[in-house]
Amino acid sequence: HLEESGGGLVQAGDSLRLSCAASGRTFSNYDWAWFRQPPGKERELVAALSWNGDSTYYTDSVKGRFAISNVKSENTLFLQMNTLKREDTAVYYCAAYPGARHTVVSMTQIGSYDNWGQGTQVIVSS
Repeated sequence: HLEESGGGLVQAGDSLRLSCAASGRTFSNYDWAWFRQPPGKERELVAALSWNGDSTYYTDSVKGRFAISNVKSENTLFLQMNTLKREDTAVYYCAAYPGARHTVVSMTQIGSYDNWGQGTQVIVSS
């Protein structure tokens, strides 16, 4: 079970930190990711983190502004979002899949992820 928190209504230029708490099992050897779904659009990958921390991925639009991290001992994933823009408005989802299936390609593909949270809304106003 994954549960996101930390979303809200902010102004452009502000920062937010999203959290994803995992329960029910240990996710220490899982690839993790944050996806988002803007209004009226498809869900897209924002950032991904490999199970061993050796690989990260960021979509171009968030590079230099967002940072994905986790605390394995707490079974928690984070997304630090800085310099937020209106186009960052979306429902943000955390997701995970067993690291045994990890490849550099698989961690960027939505179909790889089989554990999902319910999402947290982020609204950025200008």
